Amino acid sequence: MRRHLFNHNNGSGSSCNIAADIAHFDPLVCLQLLTLLEQNFKCKIMTEEAFDVIVVGSCMTDLVSKAPRLPKAGETIHGHKFFIGFGGKGANQCIQAARLGAKTAMVCKVGKDFFGDNYIQNFKDNGVHTYFVGQTSDAATGAASIIVNDAGENAIVIVAGANMLLSSKDLQEVVPAISCAKVLVCQLEISPTTSLQALRMAQDNKVKTIFNPAPAIADLDPDFYRASDVFCCNESEAELLTGSSVANVEEASRAGQELLKRGCGSVIITLGPQGCVVLKAKESTAKHVPTTKVKAVDTTGAGDSFIGALAFYMAHYPTMPLEEVARRANQVAVVSVQAIGTQTSYPFKKDLPAELF
Repeated sequence: MRRHLFNHNNGSGSSCNIAADIAHFDPLVCLQLLTLLEQNFKCKIMTEEAFDVIVVGSCMTDLVSKAPRLPKAGETIHGHKFFIGFGGKGANQCIQAARLGAKTAMVCKVGKDFFGDNYIQNFKDNGVHTYFVGQTSDAATGAASIIVNDAGENAIVIVAGANMLLSSKDLQEVVPAISCAKVLVCQLEISPTTSLQALRMAQDNKVKTIFNPAPAIADLDPDFYRASDVFCCNESEAELLTGSSVANVEEASRAGQELLKRGCGSVIITLGPQGCVVLKAKESTAKHVPTTKVKAVDTTGAGDSFIGALAFYMAHYPTMPLEEVARRANQVAVVSVQAIGTQTSYPFKKDLPAELF
């Protein structure tokens, strides 16, 4: 009996060609052929599809308690509401970008558990592609314990879990997708080494990068600055990174100049109700971008809403000035602080004024 001949190549970005010369219907041959066809299909879908935004980052299950105020150290207080939600900086940013209309993919790792299964379904429900969402038995899905007071302020403790198992090897499978993306977003709720590698991959392929150094670490690898087209942090993160007070627009401008000196393409420092400050390497002055004053109900995840919107606008309007991108992202984030929860508070495109698009 003549056996089959396969000529198969599913390397990065290449087509997968199969040739078969079969004299008889051999069940083993048919199974092998079907397997290769399936691999060919996945190769096409997972590595050649162009995404607007790819986020390499974290997924967290939010365990949220509402209380009149935040407890002091060693104190137990009564809360008045509890709920479980979806969070994690990376996932939040990806969900917001998707809700605005970006074609998004999430690169992350969750546990093989109830929370992990639910999170994958949550991505699908929000139109986020899950080709690169891995599951592991070696750790639980990440979790965040969140307390929100009546003023909308919060305190958060995170347990990274499976997030820290996202590795360089996992990233290698995503290289073709990253190389075709418009914008890549990273943070620090996964291994910093993995985040930095993803940013470098993007820059090597001329993909715009947004880096959110959160949670901030004082001894941040200097390469993060050079790998960031947009380095976006809030006032507390800017303080930790620069060692200087950042409580107002003037101080944020000075801190931004210091961050620019470290090699960033541009810097955005968010200031909550004061809006944000935008600085670009090729311009000498900082620009203050104010925001709309509203009564905040819950500020949890507002910064992630801003960054998700930033990614959307950078992908869809690549020639738009960064100050205008920041202004529109401010308006999206303002909507998010007027509702309870993290992702549940994030607006869809249909909820926003047409002038933002």
